[in-house]
Amino acid sequence: MEAQISNNEIMAMREILEDYTPAKYALDNLARHNGKVERSFEDLWIEKNGKTLMSEGKSLWKVTLKVLRKELCDDDGFRVQLQEYTKNPKSSPLLYGVIVSLVTLATTNGLPIDPAIATVIVLYILKIGLNIFCEYTQPETVNSTQ
Repeated sequence: MEAQISNNEIMAMREILEDYTPAKYALDNLARHNGKVERSFEDLWIEKNGKTLMSEGKSLWKVTLKVLRKELCDDDGFRVQLQEYTKNPKSSPLLYGVIVSLVTLATTNGLPIDPAIATVIVLYILKIGLNIFCEYTQPETVNSTQ
């Protein structure tokens, strides 16, 4: 099942991020896709980076989350920023900081993510929580007793 941001959540984020143009663009995109995170992400990605050829059965969204996993789950600075924002969820500067931090971490590691794409990813992580995100994207381990 695809993750979805509700209309109420989109409206609440519009208020918090009203002065941040990339976030407004991302929220408009989410609204256009009825809050469907993966479709919104892919639409923004294609607009920014062009169509990406993926192997059969692979989702650009899932591959991107797996690539980001190491950076986001192992980075104490990102975790602290996210926690600070969740303590004060009406704070625009704290949320901007989380988005900019994601852009910085991703681009440092060669992943072409702009602030609009990062906004969609951050909203997804806020919706499900960083611990669930880290567990969900954890690579499968092979059972060594087989």
